[in-house]
Amino acid sequence: MRTHATRPLLAVAALGATAAVALLAGCASTAGADPAASPANGAGAEASAYPLTIDNCGTEVTFDAAPERVVTVKSSTLELMLALGLEDTIVGTAFADGPVPEQYADDAAGLEVLSDKVPSQEATLAVEPDLIYAGWESNLSAEGAGERDSLAALGVASYVAPAACKGEGYMPDPLTFDEVFREFEEAGAIFGVPDRAAELVASQRAALEAISPSQDGLTALWYSSGDDQPFVGAGIGAPQMIMDAAGLDNVAADVHDTWTAMSWEAVVEADPDVIVLVDAPWNTADAKIAALSSNPATAALPAVQGERYVIVDFPSTEAGVRNVDAVASIVEQLDALEG
Repeated sequence: MRTHATRPLLAVAALGATAAVALLAGCASTAGADPAASPANGAGAEASAYPLTIDNCGTEVTFDAAPERVVTVKSSTLELMLALGLEDTIVGTAFADGPVPEQYADDAAGLEVLSDKVPSQEATLAVEPDLIYAGWESNLSAEGAGERDSLAALGVASYVAPAACKGEGYMPDPLTFDEVFREFEEAGAIFGVPDRAAELVASQRAALEAISPSQDGLTALWYSSGDDQPFVGAGIGAPQMIMDAAGLDNVAADVHDTWTAMSWEAVVEADPDVIVLVDAPWNTADAKIAALSSNPATAALPAVQGERYVIVDFPSTEAGVRNVDAVASIVEQLDALEG
């Protein structure tokens, strides 16, 4: 079986060997370059590496040039675009999971919001995109922004954040920070800004390496949603990756999936030392705390009685530019709990 780690990252046509190696290596030689010095859409030496073809969740997508009119669906895709300085190419956004981080607020302020949920194909095509950059495969459906084949027939490319691929050989197993950073580099190649992607990766790697994970051997439950049955972070997705980096032992780590449903009886039996609460506008951390305190099955848990909670915002729960900050925040909150 092919794995995500071994399949080719990019198939680049009409490219010299030296340039191909530099591109596929994440353009490490440009890591110190000034992104502001690149022309719009990164039309520098590395940005001329088109056409390029990517096997994206099992769909082959070819880019003859950097996309110039992009619709983003989900916060993960929007925020990576902003981190790469590509706000001028965004003609519409949709299905945000909350406000963007403060450092991107000014760049995002003037962007057109097509929908608070998955946009319809009509609303999406109305802004005349040349690319739809989706956070989930399900965003690209007949009921959503459009099926990939149908969009391609209309001259609109589609690209799904690779960490969200679900097909065999495409879903990261497990998701790692190396894979998250590789995806930043792949986006940099698509949009013709490999220097900016390399700088982003270098910055995030340095920040991750500077974090000292908890050494207390704490077990944790990553509680995302659900009242009758909790929906929790399992063993191969972003929650597991983040907990590993923070030094937490996931009580659902043996479930071979990104997320899983778990009974309250199983939560009580696991008796986690701390509970990671996902804070979303539609399902806040405070609401989860109230539910845990009032639920007879969980009210007596030491973690609930001792209010041993750490909180992460919903966009941090998917592969993206917030993951490293989520690790740092969890470690800081654990230090406060232990203090």
